[in-house]
Amino acid sequence: MPRVRLVDSDGSQVGIKERDEALEYAYSKNLDLVEVAANADPPVCRIMDYGKYKYEQEQKAKTARKHQLQIHVKEIKLRPKIGVHDYETKKGHVKRFLNARAKVKVTIMFRGREQTHPERGRDLLLRLAEDVKEIGQVESPPLQDGRNMVMVLGPTKNAGNPVPGATQNAKAEDELEREEAI
Repeated sequence: MPRVRLVDSDGSQVGIKERDEALEYAYSKNLDLVEVAANADPPVCRIMDYGKYKYEQEQKAKTARKHQLQIHVKEIKLRPKIGVHDYETKKGHVKRFLNARAKVKVTIMFRGREQTHPERGRDLLLRLAEDVKEIGQVESPPLQDGRNMVMVLGPTKNAGNPVPGATQNAKAEDELEREEAI
């Protein structure tokens, strides 16, 4: 008969017992006999409520998944000959994504003869990175990938935090512009 080293439910050592004797001991306490170290000589078995143990392990795994930080990657596509207003709109989307703590993959699509001037795309990407530098940092620089040029922006530490007084300053500037226009 194989022998096992028995550990009680409170963690105290019971001693080396025969397997059947260890099973009887566990059943007398209405608990399960669980092998915890099979490679030891003799194997180590513990007395525990296995259903409760499994449940606790599942709860720990669930909370670990809940507290895990998930990074989302959003994509914005541009063209090298983008208009001023379209650029501002796309820049607003990039800012919104970065403030939502998401990474942004900015892609410039080249068609036809535009491919002969990749520096225009690179300049546009670097200009966008410069415009959002307070909330986004370049994680991968602009790289040509066939017909596309790709750059990845990641949120900085202060992305998503509203700048105190920013809305009041913007309102005051708008009022000054209106007064100057009159």
